[in-house]
Amino acid sequence: MKLTGAQIVWECLRKEGVDVIFGFPGGAIMPTHDALLQYPEIRHYLVRHEQNAAHAADGYARSTGKVGVTISTSGPGATNLVTGLATAMMDSSPIVSFTGQVPTTLLGNDAFQETDVTGVTLPVTKHNYLVTDVKDLAQTIAEAFYIARSGRPGPVLIDLCKDVQLSETTFEYPEDVRLPGLHLSPVPDSDALAAAAELINEAERPLILAGHGVVLGNASQELLALIEKAEIPVVNTLLGLGCIPHQHPLCLGMGGMHGEFCTNQAIQECDVLIGIGMRFDDRITGRLDEFAPTARVIHFELDEAEIGKNVPVDVPVIGDCKDTLAAILPYVEEQRRPQWMDTIRAWQAETAKREITELEFEDLIPPYVMQQLYETTEGNCFVVSDVGQHQMWEAQYFPHQRPRQLITSGGLGTMGYGVPAAIGAKVGNPDALVWAVVGDGGFQMTMEELGTIMQERVPVKIAIVNNGFLGMVRQWQQLFFDKRYVGTPIMSPDYVKLASAYGIPAISVSERSDVSDAFTEANSADGPFLIEFKVKEEVNVYPMVAPGAAVDQMIRRPEPRVVQGRRGTQPSW
Repeated sequence: MKLTGAQIVWECLRKEGVDVIFGFPGGAIMPTHDALLQYPEIRHYLVRHEQNAAHAADGYARSTGKVGVTISTSGPGATNLVTGLATAMMDSSPIVSFTGQVPTTLLGNDAFQETDVTGVTLPVTKHNYLVTDVKDLAQTIAEAFYIARSGRPGPVLIDLCKDVQLSETTFEYPEDVRLPGLHLSPVPDSDALAAAAELINEAERPLILAGHGVVLGNASQELLALIEKAEIPVVNTLLGLGCIPHQHPLCLGMGGMHGEFCTNQAIQECDVLIGIGMRFDDRITGRLDEFAPTARVIHFELDEAEIGKNVPVDVPVIGDCKDTLAAILPYVEEQRRPQWMDTIRAWQAETAKREITELEFEDLIPPYVMQQLYETTEGNCFVVSDVGQHQMWEAQYFPHQRPRQLITSGGLGTMGYGVPAAIGAKVGNPDALVWAVVGDGGFQMTMEELGTIMQERVPVKIAIVNNGFLGMVRQWQQLFFDKRYVGTPIMSPDYVKLASAYGIPAISVSERSDVSDAFTEANSADGPFLIEFKVKEEVNVYPMVAPGAAVDQMIRRPEPRVVQGRRGTQPSW
């Protein structure tokens, strides 16, 4: 059967089980968009900016475990993808992006909207292709999906010359993809497993650092089996939250820069530290030469390049963590560690985290908003967080109970990620409640996607935490730059009117007493809903590890200083 290159794109996507694609049309990709009319089973979601197509595909991929797909044109359509691809690359999210390119006869001539997109995206993709012959197209697409989802996932870009899309060839989709240069998960090494188990069995104070790899590898049950057999407490990275339920007695919560005192103290006092599916990022380690100073380190990791990159490792265990955790279990002795757990419980009791539901205060503060989001949804929703203070408050005050529940930009820290990624998560999980939690700064970077929500009828809920500042930058300016608030105060439009212009119901909340009712109304609404929370301006995220400090050298939460207000006493935040 002979097909055009444009038709081959859609035939290949159908073979890969793709029924959703996020994109924006243009001249160099127009033949492929035109051919989509022949494939009504594939839904095209029209975003308002190509970066947001990548974020939407990313949110779709993280929430479903499937490969997200984007399509855009050449030149600016392709270069606009870069931030979204870099976000996916840093957080190991599987995406395949199709971009149009000028005809092969014009390559290198600086033709209209020509850009060397394979060169531009080389550092921010797992692999990329320039297709100049239609005969190579089906094989290329099959390889792209294989690379995106295999091993450590990541984004792959396919640049399609316009004449390739118009040319015809006999279509045959490869049944098998073999790439000798692609290193896949090795079989767990028995010597490494035995050495790791020996350290675990002999440890008095073991601790696990569980990261995003546990979520991506669907290894939560294997991790639970290990920690419950050997009674090993678990600290999560930001992207590892939810890999075991927050309520589990061995779950200590998030560690690192904004982790709790007990988690970071446990890191510094453990004698065996077991990193699983994480890369010892600076946000979890703090000052490297003072990180876990008394610990022997075991690193369960799929990507061998991460071993020893930041932290010296005593025993590396290479492989998919679902396989390696299952394989090590028979080597690990069943035991209880009462002394270590008593020490951790004492640290937890010392942690100055406040139960804010019991406090009376005048000002609406962001932690209360996050807590009420959890209470009103009973924790049964996806939370797609943008980047900034609200991201950390969400991590601290919304207890995550399952993998993939929290979707956020971790490694790149991309402001503007929240709303488009929430669109992707909702498209991938149409029966689930999806909340985008965003700041007033990040929301204004990608608020044009209200148009996508309106046109494509995507019923996401949006909570804007509006404090009139670029909050995390302001916090650093307050603490480390003598309150020189340069460039951080930010004005907002009337968000209720803005949402109304797109036909989206919206309300603005400034009183604590109205927060629960607002969430309840939004949760029950049959369609999208936007809530602006006008919160107290200068509230800081605590605890905090200052730049250059060890993780146990934390700026702790200040003790409540009770002052008199019109409603009686209140703590000063």
